[in-house]
Amino acid sequence: MISSILKFALLVPLVVGCLMAAASASNFYQDFDITWGDGRGKIVNNGEVLTLSLDKASGSGFQSKNEYLFGKIDMQLKLVPGNSAGTVTAYYLSSKGSTWDEIDFEFLGNLSGDPYILHTNVFSQGKGNREQQFYLWFDPTADFHTYSILWNPQRIIFSVDGTPIREFKNMESIGVSFPKSQPMRIYSSLWNADDWATRGGLVKTDWTQAPFTASYTNFNANACVWSNGASSCKSNAPSSASTNNAWLSQELDSTSQQRLQWVQKNYMIYNYCSDTKRFPQGLPPECTMS
Repeated sequence: MISSILKFALLVPLVVGCLMAAASASNFYQDFDITWGDGRGKIVNNGEVLTLSLDKASGSGFQSKNEYLFGKIDMQLKLVPGNSAGTVTAYYLSSKGSTWDEIDFEFLGNLSGDPYILHTNVFSQGKGNREQQFYLWFDPTADFHTYSILWNPQRIIFSVDGTPIREFKNMESIGVSFPKSQPMRIYSSLWNADDWATRGGLVKTDWTQAPFTASYTNFNANACVWSNGASSCKSNAPSSASTNNAWLSQELDSTSQQRLQWVQKNYMIYNYCSDTKRFPQGLPPECTMS
């Protein structure tokens, strides 16, 4: 089946070398801090699983101990099952400040039997408005699935179970800013957004279904860790790519391009680059590039 074929991962070396700092694939105690939720966020199974919960009083969230400046970040998530309308599970990279950079996955809950919406966005220098939204080709609540961000100086690639769903290229040459100088932490949260999340806010959260819970496992960061003003990678230049940091110059091969096109043709439900009503003065410049 084509869905099975499309689940083959984008192959990137995960060998840990002296130039790279890669996080443990299974120890949330080592890699993350639960930052809010008053006990609603929990690390269980000897550090192998993290859960976030939401009830009427509060949601919850966590962040990475490390900051990263470029990397290949993988996390397996199992989303809130059943009637998740009104809830949002956010998983993203972000820097600080008023001109922050950010790379977003957001999962918008829905009524039982209706599909989740996977919302993606890229912010650079505090400017976003680059949303693309997708349905998924599986039930994201039934089991864990891998959501990945590849971020290098040339491009950002969003992938699901190894299948690329979006590519945002560095187009600074035509005046489009690109996240490349601000270190970012990994953040995730589960929160109530029933004023907008489901059908534009028409469907509200059913608190009789609470608590709502999302689960995380198998985190891996093959990435440049930023600490005390310096990177764990000797250079962020593509020419420095070796066996251990090939992702620094990775791009989509022809097979991955075909997978990307398949997803965008069959599962994309919103693309800012097609929204001429939103941009009456003309689409953003990156939208005109092939």
